[in-house]
Amino acid sequence: MSLADDRFNQMFPVLDTLALTAAKRFASGPAQRFAPGVLLYDVGARNAPAWLVLDGSLEVVRRDGLHRESSVVALGVGQFSGEVSQLSGHGTIAAGRAGPDGCTALPFDAAHIRALMVGSAELGEIMMRAFILRRVALIQEGGSGSLLIGHPNAPDLLRLQGFLARNGYPYTVLDVATDDEARAAVERFGILEHELPLMICPNGALLKRPTDAEAGACLGITPELDADKIYDVAVVGAGPAGLAAAVYGASEGLSMIVLDQRAFGGQAGASARIENYLGFPTGISGMALAGRAFNQAQKFGAEIAIPLQVDRLDCGGVERGAGEPFRIHIEDGKAVMARNVIIASGARYRRPEIPNLAEFDNHGVSFWASPIEAKLCEGEEVALIGGGNSAGQAVVYLAPKVKHLYLSVRRPLEATMSKYLIERIEALPNVTMHVGNEIVALGGDDSGLASATFRNRKTGAEKTYALRHLFLFIGADPNADWLDGCVATDDKGFVITGATFDREAGRAPMSLETSVPGVFAIGDVRAGSTKRVGAAIGEGAAVVAQIHQVMALAAQAQAEAAE
Repeated sequence: MSLADDRFNQMFPVLDTLALTAAKRFASGPAQRFAPGVLLYDVGARNAPAWLVLDGSLEVVRRDGLHRESSVVALGVGQFSGEVSQLSGHGTIAAGRAGPDGCTALPFDAAHIRALMVGSAELGEIMMRAFILRRVALIQEGGSGSLLIGHPNAPDLLRLQGFLARNGYPYTVLDVATDDEARAAVERFGILEHELPLMICPNGALLKRPTDAEAGACLGITPELDADKIYDVAVVGAGPAGLAAAVYGASEGLSMIVLDQRAFGGQAGASARIENYLGFPTGISGMALAGRAFNQAQKFGAEIAIPLQVDRLDCGGVERGAGEPFRIHIEDGKAVMARNVIIASGARYRRPEIPNLAEFDNHGVSFWASPIEAKLCEGEEVALIGGGNSAGQAVVYLAPKVKHLYLSVRRPLEATMSKYLIERIEALPNVTMHVGNEIVALGGDDSGLASATFRNRKTGAEKTYALRHLFLFIGADPNADWLDGCVATDDKGFVITGATFDREAGRAPMSLETSVPGVFAIGDVRAGSTKRVGAAIGEGAAVVAQIHQVMALAAQAQAEAAE
């Protein structure tokens, strides 16, 4: 049974007379009448309002990159259009046109949708649930979104799949070697082999081997930034810590913007199942948890800018005068200004010192275990290196899907992994654990990774395994290169907070504040942090309280100076 069949009434609720009256108070404009067949909004349209049908009907359709349309639903009186894109003004992934008898409808732009959700909790719950379920159904049921044409195991195609999946956008992959339609499209557009993968956006735009940023712009994911706007807080990193800060800050009236170069969720977003997070006794996938936080942040008005690469932070010196906002430089010469900055850029899995490792990125070597990678290695022998909780979650997720999994760790799991994961791994019949090994070499052929060589650290003995898939979850390095010496770090590059810094200002730093007043660090990038989702979310909440204190102290100092 499809999601639309199972939860149709929640996906497409009908507001009763009382709810309709309440909803009308939040409309962003007067009711409009549309003739039969008139397009109210198209696929990929930015800032498209949600429409509440007052008379007639509104037909919602989905469309793929080859302009093949299929019906989603016909909305009648008391029903509203839209999905999660309407919360942020991002490009829509469906289209809506007036039905056979025309349509009279009320518009609700993003700001007024958010006002409704906050001002009317019951209506807000109905609308938010419907928006989320509609997006999930569009992803699960296919027939909409982008077409990706290429070779299924090609690194750039895997990268694009990961980008779209992590950001919750539907897509379909066509194998250029076996699919007639894919070959016809490549021939029709004159695409050369080195220009693959080809991405055809739902609006018909064609991209040859696009970057994540180009794909995001085509789909309307990437927002249009206001160069003159000064935010109360800019957050760099949309993992659990950054999203938590966005939710708490925006819900308390701070203007927030969150920047991330890839997707929301961070490393946690790639976890197949998180079982030790409070309130989810049966576990929750990292993607589901991050998706809820992402929608919640948008509900309260936080702006989330993905994918945008942050290049550097101006944090003092000649580039920033006293009392001036911080300037965060991003790609293409753009910048974001904010009075406070939260560093929540997390950490990345360490790369072993193997000369040819980069050759196999997304070509046999992966740093996360998503459904995309699981499908590629289904029924094969794989190896996974790492002994932390993320590695354990990946083992538990992959083992039922592969023929055999070799787990290589430097130390016994008891020293690094939660007990419930250890017990689950021990119960898996197709997992073999090797303690005290390290990877020393990789071999490959034209199709990618072909072998991996491991060395026993005690005996020096080496053994080579024929492998097409290797997963690396070893240690963590901070994603702090963009800071470029701006704030104090420890010897491993993690950002130090709460210490007694040599400051000209008299105020002592807050516990989550860095050596630069007004710049804070939370989550995995912070020195001494607990590398757990719950801890990161807690720091996201705590940092907002500290920013309020800093802003209050600054206002008090200004008032005293004025006297």
